[in-house]
Amino acid sequence: MSTREQLHPDLASPRPRGWLHSFPRGDHAGRALLLVTSALVTFGTIFVASASEGQSAANGGTAFSITIHDLAYLCLGLFALYVAARVRLARLVRTAPLLVGGGLALLALVRLAGVSANGGKRWLDLRLIDLQPSELFKLCCVLFVAWVIEQHHLELIRWAPLAVWTAPVWLGCGLIVLEPDIGTASVVVIIVLAMLIVAGLSARLVTAVVATTALAVGAYLRLEPYSAKRFFSFLHPNSNLLGSGYQLLQSRIGLGAGGLTGLGLGHSREKWGLLPNPHTDFIFTIVGEELGLIGALAVIALFIGFLIVSVRIAQRCSNQVYRLVAVGIAAWIAVEALINMASVVGWWAVTGVPLPFFSYGGTALITELAAVGLLYNIANDRSRSGDLSIGSGPRSSARAAPVRRSHPRAF
Repeated sequence: MSTREQLHPDLASPRPRGWLHSFPRGDHAGRALLLVTSALVTFGTIFVASASEGQSAANGGTAFSITIHDLAYLCLGLFALYVAARVRLARLVRTAPLLVGGGLALLALVRLAGVSANGGKRWLDLRLIDLQPSELFKLCCVLFVAWVIEQHHLELIRWAPLAVWTAPVWLGCGLIVLEPDIGTASVVVIIVLAMLIVAGLSARLVTAVVATTALAVGAYLRLEPYSAKRFFSFLHPNSNLLGSGYQLLQSRIGLGAGGLTGLGLGHSREKWGLLPNPHTDFIFTIVGEELGLIGALAVIALFIGFLIVSVRIAQRCSNQVYRLVAVGIAAWIAVEALINMASVVGWWAVTGVPLPFFSYGGTALITELAAVGLLYNIANDRSRSGDLSIGSGPRSSARAAPVRRSHPRAF
């Protein structure tokens, strides 16, 4: 048996036909994942409906015109979850270089023919949907980094191979920063770092990656004083209450007005033209205003539950490639939720990072639900791999190639 087959026994057996297997029945972790996700999506849809009333009226539509679009995106997202739960993970990971290449092409197309809104050029007008390639790029990066570690973990102990094999990720981050969207680029960097750290990247190289990223961001902010001013405005929000500090001021007013139990579902005042983007970046403010501290803590608890279940799935996974995918998805959702919540209370810069499953946005919701489908798929996978820790060599055949179990029963 070849070294590659020792490390990846899936390759030693005949390749299954087709891209999809039957929908998994689900183990305890998988069912818990779907339960928590269902709660997050349900609450998110309800609050998009509530928070978007003012914006819908301002756009000249009905009170629920934005909600109708959100429900359409939700249907597409549920279909994406279903497909991702059935896709053969080995085949998907093998296509990761093509996927990240497609993601880079879409990001480049944004620079050439993107749609501008709210001071940024981040979307492609596809008529039926405004596609945001940076959201797709997050999932592409998760799969690509897992593929890089699978194929080149022996080389990633040195800076040069690490830089070469992760170059598409940094190129994509650069294109995202130029949109400009520092928030999404920072999320991608954190996802990649989390996966590399779990895979065993040395502390020296982790420090080098962090330092290089910080220098790049610092150089960008130096060249773009306006972006730097907006980024650091959270440090002195009261210095320009009619400008860069206005959103944070109104967000704090809304959260404070909610008190312990809130003003009641649908009774937000801020959404009626006082707080910009109440159904996107600042939807957590509307949660706090309408349901109070209790409602805000309930949402936080759901995200903590999602993180716990995702980590549990990663811990139980016996295939290290898929474990890394699970780690990347867990880091993605948890970090986005943390950044969004921190920004609306003034603990971090307002960078446009959405609240997963809550903030209105078609591409984001569809991609997040596709990621949940992959997590559910991983929770039910019983394949095994050899040691893929960075710098580790192949183990003996007896240890590196355990018997592959069949996939659990399906509907």
